[in-house]
Amino acid sequence: MRRRPQQDQGLFPCEAEVARRLSQDPTEWAAKAIILERDGLPRIDPMMGARYWPAVLAYWNRRYGLSAAAAMSPDGLENLNAL
Repeated sequence: MRRRPQQDQGLFPCEAEVARRLSQDPTEWAAKAIILERDGLPRIDPMMGARYWPAVLAYWNRRYGLSAAAAMSPDGLENLNAL
């Protein structure tokens, strides 16, 4: 996936941008993300190819006791041809 300009990252930023927003080195973030996903960090959405940023923020807010609401993850790819 090609990296988009920082101002164009939107709701599904690339992993390098997620690392930057979290003040992490991109290489170290890749290893940390694998471990944090086991704890509830939203996984990369297969359809969008990136993590949903508001869900990432919700994860950190819950982790630090700032929110009791749990973010939901998609249950799989949608079959848009089924309609």
